[in-house]
Amino acid sequence: MMGIVIVALGERSYPIAIDTDILSDLGRKIKEFGFSRIAILSNPKVFHLYGERVTDSLEREGLRADVVVVPDGEEYKELLWAYYIYGEILKQRLDRASAIIALGGGVIGDMAGFVASTYMRGISFIQVPTTLLAQVDSSVGGKTGVNHPLGKNMIGTFYQPRLVWTDVGTLKTLPRREFLAGIAEVIKYGVIWDEMLFSYLDTHRQGILGLESEALRYIITRSCEIKSDIVSRDEREGGLRAVLNYGHTIGHALETATGYTVYLHGEAVAIGMHLEARLSAALGLIGEEEYGRIRTLINSYGLPTDPAPDTDVERILSSMELDKKAVAGSLRFILPEKIGAVTIRSITNRDMITKALSPP
Repeated sequence: MMGIVIVALGERSYPIAIDTDILSDLGRKIKEFGFSRIAILSNPKVFHLYGERVTDSLEREGLRADVVVVPDGEEYKELLWAYYIYGEILKQRLDRASAIIALGGGVIGDMAGFVASTYMRGISFIQVPTTLLAQVDSSVGGKTGVNHPLGKNMIGTFYQPRLVWTDVGTLKTLPRREFLAGIAEVIKYGVIWDEMLFSYLDTHRQGILGLESEALRYIITRSCEIKSDIVSRDEREGGLRAVLNYGHTIGHALETATGYTVYLHGEAVAIGMHLEARLSAALGLIGEEEYGRIRTLINSYGLPTDPAPDTDVERILSSMELDKKAVAGSLRFILPEKIGAVTIRSITNRDMITKALSPP
């Protein structure tokens, strides 16, 4: 039975549909919106796997979609490729009654949302996430953007999709490394909000790693419920939504400092979660036992907990100081107090931060 999670934002509310093998039903759902034209944004790998299934589902409903393909990788999530996408959809004559379908992972979803939010001052877009990280995090909540060499997601908008269509079956073709990177974001939800989810990740690890449908549907649905609850209360990160940045202050800086080519986003977040938990322990906010539980769970899924030994700590610090989360010289961290609860702290003690970043 299809699971539905509603992101409640008044007139901009939208459903997240979660089930297995539902790509073939996408056209029937999209027809309800009455779009004039449709463009599919994807990358070569994902479109090779799922493009025909999506286009066939549209054609069965009398809908035709043009396709825009961009290279795969975080390093292509930048303004030059956004400019290319604008050119392609202009040639396709998309108008204000048109829509962009984002078929892919977080990079595709972020770029599709950013382009949709700025093309003709805003057209509709639909998220069809095909990676675990996109299914549990980046496809939900309306954060769009592109990177800059000096900072991740520094150019972007808040812009909600009309629909998120999550086919759990796409995870069967996801490379193992990318699947594990997505688990990092699920662990994040457990730490910041739900101790039961955290424990489920521990006790059902075999089923999750074995891609059992029931286990995957549970962690995806619960993650979306948590994010939906938070976003519905604080869409534009005025306060509460900041808790979703746990692991990201350090994680984003690590990605930037290494040119977006060393770590997958989830791997950088895993390192950030561990180091921010270590910082929390150093401040006496979380006990050693619970800090150890966080570190152990991250490790148990084969995710990294520390940067490579040759990582330039000063470069990471510099990247953090340019981050959106830095205010008036202080760095803002989301620090766990226990499993299921976090606090927001601004820290100006550079030595303390350096120590947390450095190998123990």
